[in-house]
Order: sequence, then structure tokens, then C-alpha cells
Amino acid sequence: MQTQPTASHYIDGAYHEDEGGEAIPVVYAATGAEIARLHAATPDVIDRALAAATAAQPAWGAWSGTERGRVLRRAADILRERNREMSQLETMDTGKPLSETLIADATSAADALEYFGGLAGSLTGEHIQLPDGDFVYTRREALGVVLGIGAWNYPTQIAAWKAAPALACGNTMVMKPSETTPLCTLKLAEILTEAGAPPGVFNVVQGYGPQAAAMLEDPRVAKVSLTGSVPTGKKVYQSAAAGMKHATLELGGKSPIVVFDDADLESAVSAAINGNFYSSGQICSNGTRVFVQKGIKEAFLERLAERMKDARLGDPMDEETTIGPMVSERQLGIVMGYVEAGKSEGARLVAGGERVDRDGFWITPALFADVTDDMIIAKEEIFGPVMSVLDFETEAEALERANGTEFGLAAGVFTNDLTRAHRMAAGFQAGTAYINTYNLTPVEVPFGGMKMSGVGRENSKAAIEHYSQLKTVYVSMNPTEAPF
Repeated sequence: MQTQPTASHYIDGAYHEDEGGEAIPVVYAATGAEIARLHAATPDVIDRALAAATAAQPAWGAWSGTERGRVLRRAADILRERNREMSQLETMDTGKPLSETLIADATSAADALEYFGGLAGSLTGEHIQLPDGDFVYTRREALGVVLGIGAWNYPTQIAAWKAAPALACGNTMVMKPSETTPLCTLKLAEILTEAGAPPGVFNVVQGYGPQAAAMLEDPRVAKVSLTGSVPTGKKVYQSAAAGMKHATLELGGKSPIVVFDDADLESAVSAAINGNFYSSGQICSNGTRVFVQKGIKEAFLERLAERMKDARLGDPMDEETTIGPMVSERQLGIVMGYVEAGKSEGARLVAGGERVDRDGFWITPALFADVTDDMIIAKEEIFGPVMSVLDFETEAEALERANGTEFGLAAGVFTNDLTRAHRMAAGFQAGTAYINTYNLTPVEVPFGGMKMSGVGRENSKAAIEHYSQLKTVYVSMNPTEAPF
């Protein structure tokens, strides 16, 4: 296993420990064993981190975009060189199988660092010519200190998705990872320092909700970027608004996948598997409401159940394993509660949904059929491997029901009818609409939600707007006049 971080926090370019903070046990989800013990930040630790980020920002912001980008690109190269070591640590941190982490975690983080590293040198303003010789130019400037608050499902990726655009724009950052998966972000901080980021540019502070709230309320923080649940997002947004701070919120979802009877069945089944069971269902954009047109419903369910038999549940460090445990005992309990709710409300459990009798936090992927819109499992985000299959008859019905949720993160449609595919994509109330695929999130394209699923966009050039501010400079070439 990759060498673990040597202390709880990373501040001003070095590890920092303060055992006065509340203990944060790190538990390996595959066995339930404690593999590390960190400590939540004390007020002194929080002050040190914010002070370091505040002190470092003016000089970092004064670097050229090309110089900042060079650091990010070096960090991307180091991440790729150490992909296996980082992937092993990610597996220990989250419980996700190595077959996933090797291709989806540190690699995605490296993609973000490389992309925004390349973009950094191109961040310029514009010249606006006005009558009589006057003109305006604009400057794109950093916001200051950015607070990142991470979720537990993709700790390395989430930290890099936030840090890359923030640092490219000249901001400095304090990142608070999820207390459930706190290890990998510390290693990312190490790598950024090794790549040439000056001390204080990227800091990591551990903690629970109170630590995040304390940093968000601090006047030294100019922006918050959260990946988390809707209830947490509401609290963060309210706090940010009180201080008139910028906010990017990437929140939960209850996303639909709509499968028409002319769809490629194998492709649709594959998308349903990926969109429900990958990472044991612990992905915010998962398509957990699968609407299948009645003409192919039974064929879809039969093929899906058959494919599910090929899932390999086992040691996450074995690259043949395709299903890992839930991230924690608490999350396993939540998911089991939803499975019981689905049964009690009359949904048909086609396969899975059983707790596995072994150490760790294991459940077999659950497939429910005959689900209706009013069932709890069709309305609430489960964040576990529980798929709900619902019947529909017409395109209009499918679109109305797909949009019948407070969430709006993603949506997918499977059909060979080109015009119908684009009608559905236009009609979906979601930040990302997929046609004949699902859950692909390359760093070159915007990612974010509508409705209760969030505010702002991550990745792509769109993220630059959320990590910088525009200054207008009016230049007069004429004498100034007044009426008196």
C-alpha cells in the first residue's frame, strides 16, 4: 500500500499535527478495521491554514498564468507516474475496487490539473472600443482564498476538480476533505508542493461540519466550493450568502435514464449497470430511476438480471473485483433501510439487496422492478447500489415523469430515433443530458446541476467564471465635463 500521510493537516507547504482536535478514525470499508487516526482541526489549525493561504495569494496571483499552469501540469505528470500508489490509497480510503480507482480517480485528477494548467496562460480580458476614442479593458482577477469542501466518494478527483481551476486563476485554497475519506487529499497537497506550488497555495485541513462552518464564516474566505448533499448545500449557501461570498455547489441527484423500445438493449443495460452499481452506487449523478418502455420491459429486466450475475464482489485490491463495499457502516445502514422500504411499498425485488455476511460494509447490488413514482426509493437519493426500474408508454409521459423531481443533475435517453433523442435532451431539466451513453464526465465539458442539484459548473472553461472575477477599467481619452 502507498505510504500514508504523516499527519492530519497540510499547511504552508508541510505536514502539521495537532492532537488536541477531535479524533477522526479512518476505517477500511472492506474489513471494518481502523487503518489510521487523524484529528479534526483546532481553532489554531484553522487560523494557521487561512493565514497561510491569505499570505500566499498575492504573490501566487502575480505569477503569470503560464507559470501557474506549469506547476499544475507538473503535478498532473507526477500523479500519472504514481497512479498505482495513489489508486491503492484511494481504495483504502474509500473501499472502491482497484479496478475502478486505477482508471477513474487519480487519472481524472491529473486530467483536471493538465487541462486547467494548459488553460491558465490564456486567461485574458478584452478591449472594448467606445466613441470619441475612449475605451475599456477588462481584467480577470483572482477571488482570493477558496474553501473547498469535499465528499467521500471521489476524494482525489474532487480535490483536483476544485483546486485546478482555483489555482489556475491565481487563488489559493484550503481544502477540507470528507472526514470519512481524509487521506488522499493530503497526498495531492504533497504532489502540488513537489510540482512547485509555493507554501500556502494549497492547504488541507481535516474536520467535521463545525470546522467547515468556521472556515466558511471567516472573512478571509472569498469563495466556497462544495460537493455534498442537498441539506448540506442549503446550509453552505445560506452561510456564503450572509458574507456575500461566491459559491459553487455540486449536490445530489435522482437522475433518470429513459430507455425507448427501439434502443440498443445491450448498450442501455450497460448504462443502467454503470449508472447504478459503479462505485457501489455512490455517485451523485447516478441514473437511479430507469424508465423502460413497456414493449421491452421484461427483456430489459431479464438481460439486466443475467448481467448482474457476472458482478464480482470481493477483495477491492484484487483487480478482478468489480463490486466493493459501502464506504461506511452508517451508509450501509441507510442503503439497507431503503431496500426494506422498497419491499414494504410493493416494489418487486428482482435481484440482490442482501447484506453480505463478512467483515466490512457489504451489500449485493439491488434491482427493483414495478417501481412507481410515489415510492420512497423513486424519490429520495439513496447513494448505494439500488436500481429502480419504472414502466412508461409514451415520450411525453416519460419526459414529464423524468422531470418530476426536485433534483436536476443528469439525465439520459436511449433510442435510435435521432429527433426523439434531441427532443428528450432539450426537455430534460438537468445539467447534463446523455444520449445513448451515461455518466461520462471528461474535464473538457461543464458539469453541474439544475434545480436543487446545485449552483455553478465545474470543469471546462465555464469553471473559470466561478473562480475569478471581472474588473472593468474605463479609459478616457477626452476631457471630463460637468453641467456646473
